[in-house]
Amino acid sequence: MTQKQGFIYIMTNPVNTVFYTGVTSNLYKRIFEHKSHSVESFTKRYNTNKLVYYEIADSIESAIVREKQIKGGSRIDKINLIENFNPNYKDLSDEI
Repeated sequence: MTQKQGFIYIMTNPVNTVFYTGVTSNLYKRIFEHKSHSVESFTKRYNTNKLVYYEIADSIESAIVREKQIKGGSRIDKINLIENFNPNYKDLSDEI
């Protein structure tokens, strides 16, 4: 049986002040949903439609564990994570 990989991602708003951390098994589809506002969610309410960070995990289970670590961290921890990966807060959605 093959495990499905998972993705952990962080979205932000156009001025990089609101962060949303999520997990999914299909990053492309999930980012499309956020950007099109097709789902009533935090990201729609706060216009967090810019992908600024993502990780690939071996399984959805390990992705969930990692998401909880990130969510449990401080705002500064999230900012450092993003800035080490994507210092200019470029929208990475075209790269996936």
